[in-house]
Amino acid sequence: MTTIIIKSFNRPFYLDRCLKSLSLYIKGEYEIIILDDGTPKKYLEKIIQLYPNIILKKSNQFEEKNQSIDDNIKTGKPIDGFSIPTDLWYNAIRNSSDYVLVIEDDVWLTDYTNLDEIVEMMKTRNIVLTKLGWLGNFRDDQFCDIKPLSETLHQLSPKNMFTSNKFIMDLFMYNKLNFFSILYKLGIVNNLTKRKYWAINSILMGLYQKEYWLAIWEDAHGKVDEKQQLRNAAAYYHKNREIKFARTSKELLKTTFKSSATGSYHKEVNQFDVNRMNYILNEAWLIGEFDSMENYPKDFSDDYIKSFLEISNHPYAQYNEWFKWANKFRDQYLKNGAEVDN
Repeated sequence: MTTIIIKSFNRPFYLDRCLKSLSLYIKGEYEIIILDDGTPKKYLEKIIQLYPNIILKKSNQFEEKNQSIDDNIKTGKPIDGFSIPTDLWYNAIRNSSDYVLVIEDDVWLTDYTNLDEIVEMMKTRNIVLTKLGWLGNFRDDQFCDIKPLSETLHQLSPKNMFTSNKFIMDLFMYNKLNFFSILYKLGIVNNLTKRKYWAINSILMGLYQKEYWLAIWEDAHGKVDEKQQLRNAAAYYHKNREIKFARTSKELLKTTFKSSATGSYHKEVNQFDVNRMNYILNEAWLIGEFDSMENYPKDFSDDYIKSFLEISNHPYAQYNEWFKWANKFRDQYLKNGAEVDN
């Protein structure tokens, strides 16, 4: 039995797509646990009706976040997207199966995936992380030796990766005491060095050995700090050099660059509120007018999103402003080598 964890917040139109894709393409024995941080109850009720076998767990701040969504729609008050239920995630994964697929509500599967086979290979080869998606970014392959293990898995072996204990990696990742700057001046590291460490971590598309995920997130304390995660991953790898990393031979998971859970991390366009857009699409989905599988396996088409925004015609969810916002969102990833659907 493999546990599939889905972190969810206020985008049931994507969560529906995620769950439907899993039902279409996952093989093996598994359970699905949704960890929700405040999605309005009427949306969750429909999700449960559609997928009665899922397990739903709510965060301690669920009611507060639920109210913040309501306040945002009524008054425009921003939703705090920086308060993250890492305690919910940590406890759920600690109590899950020994291997756990950790994804988010805006991630969907695009091809058949036999979890039992992948997990068995991870066990026999001491693989602690298998990536099922990597945003189409092959530019960072330069940092790894890659070799096929089977028809379904490729091993990733980091090349020339500096690792040490957590104290030293803390100096390295956060440049404390100018540690990284000194190494930079000595020519030991460069501006690309820290990208190497993403070979041993995955934010939203990883099948993990539970112990490894818990080590990466052990001191998150309500925030998502990527440097902290990479520090912990590198320190764990330093202590356990026998562990291995892998990815599927074919990328199996995709995500969106056309929406975000809140506007907290993406405020590039002043006249656009992604929370309002999500509300418009959520409501259309609730009454059966929004097809969660439109344009699948690609993301929703721009014209499809446009049709709902134009009907609503809200001043902070105009199609042209959304289009500018989405392009800036995509560009952040394109410049780092990601493959992004238009």
